[in-house]
Amino acid sequence: MVERLTNTLLAPYTTLGVGGPADSLAITQTYDETLDVLHTTDEPLWFLGYGSNCLISDEGLRGTTILWRGGEISREGAMLTVDAGVLWDDLVRTTIDHQLWGFELMSEIPSTVGGAVFGNIAAYGQQVSDTLQWVEVYDTNSKQMHTLQHDDITFAYRQSSLQSEPHRKILRAGFKLSTTPLHALKYDSALAIADELKLDPSKLEECRKIIVETRTRAGSIYHYDDPNAERTAGSFFKNPLVSIEQAKMVAGFDETGKTLDRIINQSKIHGGNAQRASAAHVLLAAGFHRGQTWGNVRLHPHHVLKIETLPGATAQEVYDVTQLILETVKDKLDITLEPEVKFLGNF
Repeated sequence: MVERLTNTLLAPYTTLGVGGPADSLAITQTYDETLDVLHTTDEPLWFLGYGSNCLISDEGLRGTTILWRGGEISREGAMLTVDAGVLWDDLVRTTIDHQLWGFELMSEIPSTVGGAVFGNIAAYGQQVSDTLQWVEVYDTNSKQMHTLQHDDITFAYRQSSLQSEPHRKILRAGFKLSTTPLHALKYDSALAIADELKLDPSKLEECRKIIVETRTRAGSIYHYDDPNAERTAGSFFKNPLVSIEQAKMVAGFDETGKTLDRIINQSKIHGGNAQRASAAHVLLAAGFHRGQTWGNVRLHPHHVLKIETLPGATAQEVYDVTQLILETVKDKLDITLEPEVKFLGNF
């Protein structure tokens, strides 16, 4: 049954823990419940899953916000049909249980399936668009549903054309996985952990264990029901495309002792291009540092790419720090950073 609330703060439903109220909040768990709200609601209309990749303004969101957490996964062989409200890692674990390859390198990314498609999430050389076949969307303009095939959508690094089509709300997605590996694990830090733990990345369950341990050591695990979870949105900025000279320059700020060749190789794997520099290296090159604090907002003490909110923080403070970082990087390095986090509402 749909739970409906009015003038409800959205901060508790986001990982950053900031943000104003929704005029109307509809909490749904199933496809049919969500569709019913869509059919009976006029715009403005917002979709919010687990709130892990967004910054909601202090003014909140006008209209109706749908908080969709839940849904079904159906399988026919290697083909899966998945509701957009399904937690991404629930889907990953389902595929592991059925010995299907294609999602294992994206284990433990905090997102719904709808958010994963919308943002074309990726990790360790694997991305959602690799296996996506189709997406069912609800068009808020026509109030009708449509099925978009893979080729109807443009995908790029951490991006899909659906991001520029807010009238299309993702309801379901179809994926075609494989009974044999589709991607070899090539990322150095993950392979080092595999060696340490004597795990074989060519075995599906062990490959997942490698990725989960790698993300755990990098501080990249978030569970929405953990009361002690850090108040961050994960990596706040996308890795930017830069010139070869800039790529070499910012690589010099790596603090792990990697050679330039290893850094460039990891850029190819992680971002698909040797010229896609590490955003963390870019921030360090621009003079920012871990733990740097502005009022109630800081860069995480261990992960410079995470913006963390402290008690009393506001969404505007986070936004202002973001703009300061973007402007400083542009002025000092002539590099244009792009937030991975989506800004919702008026700032």
